[in-house]
Amino acid sequence: MLATEHFSEEYECKADSKGRIMVPSSLRAKLAPVLQDGLVLKRSIFQKCLEIYTMEAWKKEMAQISKLNRFVKKNNDFIRQFTAGVRKVEIDASGRLMIPKNLMGFAGISKEVVLSEAIDRVEVWDKDRYYEILDEGAGDFSQLAEDVMGDLPNFEVDGIS
Repeated sequence: MLATEHFSEEYECKADSKGRIMVPSSLRAKLAPVLQDGLVLKRSIFQKCLEIYTMEAWKKEMAQISKLNRFVKKNNDFIRQFTAGVRKVEIDASGRLMIPKNLMGFAGISKEVVLSEAIDRVEVWDKDRYYEILDEGAGDFSQLAEDVMGDLPNFEVDGIS
């Protein structure tokens, strides 16, 4: 989310018939310092959910993407898929975020929504799908944790190694 902080909370909320989601006040407060720049909403790469980036985080992503050689077909195909459906969005004066219908359809969002902070972005999920994904991965999480984190050197947590 913000360059100096990492977040990991989740919030349950509702989408109305127009695709507006009331963003919880505690999340709005975290985003307040960057809201004037706007937010970017896009499809996730690996899951049927959406991702909200701060403009700063989006610019960093795009700086990496822009290094790809567009004369290499797979790079060009990746760029097209990665940026498909990207929208600049804002939280309105009433605290609502408008999600376009095509992105609502991609993520399968109807009414119940989970906003899940994921370090440098917020994932937007259909509530049922979110909890299904968590349940599916729960049994293998210990192996996944070992595979992903097991080879890292010991690290410090608040000055304790």
